Formats: sequence, structure tokens, C-alpha cells
Amino acid sequence: MITIDARAADLAETWLLLLHQLPAKPAYFRVKIWRRLESLGAVAVKRAAYALPATEQSKEDFAWLRREIVDGGGEALVCEASLIDGLTDAEIREMFNAARDADYQKIAKELRTLAAELTNPATVDALANARSQVSRLALRHAQIIAIDFFDANGRQAVDGLLVALQDRLKEEPMPKQTEAQPARPEDLKGRVWVTRQGVYVDRIGCAWLIHRFIDRDAQFRFVPARGYKPSPGEFRFDMFEAEFTHEGDRCTFEVLVDRAGLAGDPALRAIAEIVHDIDLKDSKYGREETAGIARLIAGIAAPDAPDEQRIERGASVFDSLYDSFSRKRR
Repeated sequence: MITIDARAADLAETWLLLLHQLPAKPAYFRVKIWRRLESLGAVAVKRAAYALPATEQSKEDFAWLRREIVDGGGEALVCEASLIDGLTDAEIREMFNAARDADYQKIAKELRTLAAELTNPATVDALANARSQVSRLALRHAQIIAIDFFDANGRQAVDGLLVALQDRLKEEPMPKQTEAQPARPEDLKGRVWVTRQGVYVDRIGCAWLIHRFIDRDAQFRFVPARGYKPSPGEFRFDMFEAEFTHEGDRCTFEVLVDRAGLAGDPALRAIAEIVHDIDLKDSKYGREETAGIARLIAGIAAPDAPDEQRIERGASVFDSLYDSFSRKRR
């Protein structure tokens, strides 16, 4: 059964638009304004037309930027608008998420490179350099989160990589941790499984895994990513501070397979590798099926498709994929 939190209803958005014209010279002024727009998290919806969600902070940010443009010899106006035709609210949200996913991917790449270069045992200088780099990347991560207005998918991967590397670089040696024990099957049944709106491959896969292998009667709730307070009997997945989410370089699907005691199923392990490569975009496993499944998921997760429809259509894909891998095994 799939339920939707009433607070997660998709209402029409109101946007702030900055329309501007910059002087041809000096060139550095154009670069300066572009960097300011980038730092605010604004996206270009048309040439010289940039959008932000209509919040009080956005109004203040655009007001200051407009003044800066005018003082520099340009022209600018700020207006509040609702979309009628040409672009949908969902398409603009996807533009914001694509921009933030690109930012997150850059950080994830640097974190993976840093982890790979860190030898064991590492020299004192190498550890000091790694800590400095991680602090820099953590600050950049926080800056991106501040302009991640619609909770882009890439954040969860960076959260997991960053925490794993920070733990590895702690000043005091940590006691060796044992691997997390699988949860008891009865503890996972009869729960409401909560995740953030706009589900994509990792959350679609997790919902399928939960419904098919953990609890046939599981309920799902899709909620805003920020400010949600879980109720008793709820498990969150693939969201900030969730009970099941990215751990280190593993996506939520991989974590859930292990924690649910399902890692002994070769077909599920194969699917986990596909989900990992699509979600983290790191080509770690390089399975031949990945590109085709990625295209299917992209079609299923079209901007206007509601979450319950994405889950339902995605389940058919994962059912077919699981049956295919199971037949190959036999």
C-alpha cells in the first residue's frame, strides 16, 4: 500500500525572476555578476532571465544583485511570477536539481580521489593534508546544501563519503567497528517507510526491495526533505539522518540489502551494483545492463510524474530485472 503525506502535495510554485542587461564592458563585471548568480543558486530559464524560489531570502538576494547591476551601468528588474505556459514548475525544479547534482558530483569525485590516495598507514604530512582537504570540501558541501532548494539526489552520496572520510581522519584512533548486524525481519515489518519527494533510482529500488522482500504490506510516505519529524513506527530511507541511507561509498539500496539480511541473494547483489552506478555515477561496477536501466528510470522519473506512479512503474522494471538475474543463476 502506498500513502502520501498530505503535506507533500505538489502545489503551484511562485518564482522570483531577475531580468537584466549588462554593459558590454568591462568584461570582468559580466563575470562578477555571473559568479554572484551562481553563488545564489539561481538558474537561467531564458537568456538574461534567472529564477529563484520566491522566499524572503531570495527577494533580498535579488534586490542587492539588482542594485549591483544598476550601479555597474546595467539594467535589471525583479518580478514575482507564476508559470502559465512554456515551462512547468516541475521542469524548473529539475533545472535546480541538475545544477546542484553537478556540484555534488564534483565534491564526490574529489572525496573518492582523496580516499584512494590516502595510504594505510598514512604519513603525518599526508594525514594533515587530507584533513585540510576534507575541511575545505565539507565547507563547500555546506554551501551547496544552502542553495539546494529542492533536495537534489546527489547530496546523499556526498554525505556518506564525507562522514566515512572524516571518521577515518579523526585525530584519535578509533576502536575497530564490527559490521552492522542484519535487522531482525520482524523489526522491519508493519512500518511506514518515509522518504523525500521526487524519488529516483535509489529510492525507487528501495521501495521495490521493501515491498517484495521485507514487508508486502509496507506503507510508503513521501515528504518534504527539510524539517520532517518522524513519528513512532516510521523508518526513513535515503534522506538526511535516516535509519537507512548512504554509508561511505554505498548507496541506500546496498545498505538496505545488507541490513535486511538479503546479501546472500546473487540477483539482488547484481541489482545493487546497477543501482549504485546509476545513483553515484562513478561506474564502480560497470555492468552492461546499467545504461539501459538508467534510461528506463529517467523515463519513469519524468518531472511531472507523481512519486506513487514512479514507484509502481519502477517495480515492474526491478521485477523483470530480478527474474532475469535469477534465471541466469539457475
